[in-house]
Amino acid sequence: MNAFILLLLGMVIFFIAYITYGSYLAKKWGIDPGKKTPAHTLNDGKDYVPTDAKVLLGHHFSSIAGAGPITGPIIATMFGWLPVYLWIIFGCVFFGGVHDYGSLVASLRHEGKSIGEVIRHNVSQKGKIMFTLYAFITICLVVAAFLDITAGTFAVNVDNARESAAAGTASMLFIVLALLFGFLVYRRGAGVAVSTIIGVVLLAAIIFISDKFPFLALEKIHWQIILVIYIILASLMPVWILLQPRDYLSSFLLYAMVIGGVVGLVIMRPAIQTPAFTSFMPSEGNYLFPILFITVACGAISGFHALVSSGTSAKQLNSEKDAKLVGYGAMLIEGIVAIVALMSVSAVAGNGEGTPAARFATGVATFMTSFGVPLSMGKTFVTLAFASFALTSLDSATRIGRYLIQELGEYTSADGRVHKTILTNPYVATGITVLVSLGFTLYGYARIWPIFGSANQLLAGLSLLAVAAWIKNRQKRNSWENIIPLTFMFAVTLSALCLVVYTNVMKASFDGYVLAAIAAIMIILAVVELFITGQWARGLSKKEAASNPNDPIKNK
Repeated sequence: MNAFILLLLGMVIFFIAYITYGSYLAKKWGIDPGKKTPAHTLNDGKDYVPTDAKVLLGHHFSSIAGAGPITGPIIATMFGWLPVYLWIIFGCVFFGGVHDYGSLVASLRHEGKSIGEVIRHNVSQKGKIMFTLYAFITICLVVAAFLDITAGTFAVNVDNARESAAAGTASMLFIVLALLFGFLVYRRGAGVAVSTIIGVVLLAAIIFISDKFPFLALEKIHWQIILVIYIILASLMPVWILLQPRDYLSSFLLYAMVIGGVVGLVIMRPAIQTPAFTSFMPSEGNYLFPILFITVACGAISGFHALVSSGTSAKQLNSEKDAKLVGYGAMLIEGIVAIVALMSVSAVAGNGEGTPAARFATGVATFMTSFGVPLSMGKTFVTLAFASFALTSLDSATRIGRYLIQELGEYTSADGRVHKTILTNPYVATGITVLVSLGFTLYGYARIWPIFGSANQLLAGLSLLAVAAWIKNRQKRNSWENIIPLTFMFAVTLSALCLVVYTNVMKASFDGYVLAAIAAIMIILAVVELFITGQWARGLSKKEAASNPNDPIKNK
């Protein structure tokens, strides 16, 4: 089988899906370009900021991509490339795209608040608390993971000291460029198109200078300190000055990497070297069901995406007509990244040696040699792009964690009055997010990582459940486009978490018991959320719903 044919087929399917199924969802969910978005109605110049669709797409895509669509499909090739490829295609179109798009639209209808608030307005306060606690645990795992991954990528070591120093230097200079871009566009009225061209040129210059003069050659602990300071600032500063422009400009780095891989595949047209299918259980405990659907993760669907859609993107959407591009389109672009990652190891770096990031860099850099890019330069560029993926997810996740804590600190009493606690303070909320994440990092995020995939995918099921509840409450009908994916995701993730509990209890070790306990807590939170929503769906929660019948948001 030819890798180029598989990539071309995937891109054609995604394009058709965007035009057809994306438009179908927009019609069913009542997308209204004339309706003012929260970015306009609640514009505060800090979190709620109307944003050009191209800029927001860049922010959203950079934030949701992370390292998941690269590492997930590569690890999942233990089952063979065919089941991974099929799940990427089917998952992006009918699962991930629906999940991301639906979360964005539901948030728009609830003042740009998180999915937890969507649950509060449509199900109950208890449901919101359960979801938000679950989401916060997942977010802290994301921050802990990407803090370690990013610091490790930038840290100098014997094998790749210059390459790591160059990536770290470029990333820090990139932050300065982002601050300048945000200031010029939002405070000096510079045009987005002209600023983008200048920004991309300067980004290229930064990469060149960093490669020639990598002056930030630091150890991992030093990078961890720098990154902690960075994520605190990224969480607290107005979104237009740092987070949004950095993610937007990062997207061009990521687009360039994807285009380089695609063009290389077109020119080389390499044959797949790895088997289409290996086994239903290639190693002990790794069953095709449910492990494949957990491992591919962001390459098909990810609960973290719902937190981005309803955490930062919904607060910046300029018009509802942009929702399909940002919510559904970004997920399909991520699917292309996942296919390129899959082809990079199936056609080139299929020997299984090295980390997924290193294998991906080798594969894509090899494709890029077909149009004259030296292999070493290509690997450096792809490594930097990979680090950019992780860093954009890191800063967005910290800000989202802050939002979740702030929403937990706000509650509505029976008389309809809104009450705020100290948790709504942005400094307190950011501090809690960073401290809990650091706790995971110090304990050893690698010890907890085995349950992260299941937790993240179960979060996707809970988000789909929230959107289905909103549609049921608003349109008085079942949302099968959400119900079918959420049913499958609950079956997958609860099965996986039960396996985690069983295998770790059998280890009879302290670490095993800790992992089993965390997995058990997540199972309990998810089951309670299902029970609460089930009560609401059967009309058993009418008394609670009637306690605030004049909710101005609930029936939007």
